[in-house]
Amino acid sequence: MTEYVLVSGGSGGIGQALCRLLATAGYHPVIGFASDAVKAEKLAAEIGGTAVPLDLTSSEQIDESIALIDAGPHDLAGVVLAASPPPAIAPVFRLPKGELNRQIAVNVAGAHALLAASVRGIMQRRKAGWVVGILSEAMGIDSVPSKSMGGYVIAKYGLFGLLRTVEAEYSWLKVHSVAPGYTETPMLRAFDPRFLELMREKTELGRFTSPESVAEDIMALIKSS
Repeated sequence: MTEYVLVSGGSGGIGQALCRLLATAGYHPVIGFASDAVKAEKLAAEIGGTAVPLDLTSSEQIDESIALIDAGPHDLAGVVLAASPPPAIAPVFRLPKGELNRQIAVNVAGAHALLAASVRGIMQRRKAGWVVGILSEAMGIDSVPSKSMGGYVIAKYGLFGLLRTVEAEYSWLKVHSVAPGYTETPMLRAFDPRFLELMREKTELGRFTSPESVAEDIMALIKSS
């Protein structure tokens, strides 16, 4: 039976790779996009998915995307939180004005609103479903956080707290997360190219993780749900 999977940031690097794998696995990807409608609609046509405007700072777009899914012919299997603004590279107390609020608006407040609408609004009826949140190795969960990415790191910790809280309060919901390191996506444009080259040289294979590799890790979690 075909099921929907809603992917915020579905037209981004990791989101796009994941939507392709979801379609191959028999799901109907709902590709949430914030700005690039052409890319999202092209992907939807290619893989048999549905593109929906989904700026996580817009309560209207969140409600409309959930209403579209709720009115559709398939059940909602799960939600992947892949949307995030790129980090502003600056010391934590010298962040550009509004940067911390911008990160929290998407990674925490927007993710909270989307999960409230999808988990409580749809999946709770069957008491079945899953959520995957994309965190970041930059958080340094088992080590030291990356420097000069304060707004992004703080917001990702907020998302981590949201996921843990949802997991505690909805025992039937499967909650997962992945925390990839540097990944070859457009988000790397936020960094100085010279810094990226140095970091690539430090990796075991001399290159960063591919979006497809992260998408495969997420699919493994989905299949375990």
